[in-house]
Amino acid sequence: MNTLTVNLHTMMAAFYRPTAERFKIVIEAKAFPSDHYAMMSQLRLHGYDPEVGLVTIAPRSGEATLRTQDIIDTIQKDNQIAVVLLSGIQYYTGQLFDIETITKAGHDHGCVVGWDLAHAAGNAPLKLHDWNVDFACWCTYKYINSGPGNIGAVFVHERHWQGDRPGLAGWWGNQKANRFEMSPTFRPSEGASGYQISNPSVLNMVSLLGSLELFQAATIEKLREKSVQLTAYLEYLLITELKKHIDAGHFRILTPSDPKSRGCQLSLDFPEKMLTIFEGLQSRGIVCDERKPTVIRIAPTPMYNSYADVYDVVHNLGEILDQVFP
Repeated sequence: MNTLTVNLHTMMAAFYRPTAERFKIVIEAKAFPSDHYAMMSQLRLHGYDPEVGLVTIAPRSGEATLRTQDIIDTIQKDNQIAVVLLSGIQYYTGQLFDIETITKAGHDHGCVVGWDLAHAAGNAPLKLHDWNVDFACWCTYKYINSGPGNIGAVFVHERHWQGDRPGLAGWWGNQKANRFEMSPTFRPSEGASGYQISNPSVLNMVSLLGSLELFQAATIEKLREKSVQLTAYLEYLLITELKKHIDAGHFRILTPSDPKSRGCQLSLDFPEKMLTIFEGLQSRGIVCDERKPTVIRIAPTPMYNSYADVYDVVHNLGEILDQVFP
């Protein structure tokens, strides 16, 4: 339903119920910009100053990724936190967070815990119900391959299916059985369906269906198995074949080496000439992306990438680096 940021607002309308005692929102310091925009606007809508109400978590000095214990400590040390909203996979570093452990820590401290799964959905196995996640939102145009700007999705745990919900109501969230009775009384559909607002585009749904059929045939378990191997191969080649450039400080890998702490993405940090290197990759037909100021993200996706693709990327990157840093 909707798209990602709209869904974040929809979920916050239902789950962010600030009080004088609890009103703060926790996000990563380097969360995707639209998450910052959305959470700051939610605070302003409720009359709070984002400078006070937005709690941001950054890695320790000299480190690229967040430690789980530091996230837990941040939550547990502040009794004014109402909502914890983190990324399943951090877009800049590629770090896969321990969703289950962090969710439990938030609940133990009385917080609602939601997740932006834009870079995790279709990338890593997710057990949102088993992990007791309150809500989650994701887009379908990254690893789920539905096409740019396509429809988003939400998860709402079944313990929130009853009672005072949703925060925002609309035509498509009303029960199908009585929708055309044209009653002014909103009767929400069961589950996350009750949080829908407007009817979606048929074209969007059809393109998403085509992708989901492929996922169903391949299974997320087998895709994950291949993904772990592909990304490990990419990491191995970078470390061995491009060792002289790593040793010279021309780039480093930001993403955790532990497969349990990452998806398929490796984020390569180039302190100098990142855009020159990125343009060199593009000119050779290699599709990756850059994230300013210094990162190139390489993500061998198991649905359609091969080990030969990974080898070609590293081989070409090595040639480009030799040209840029002779």
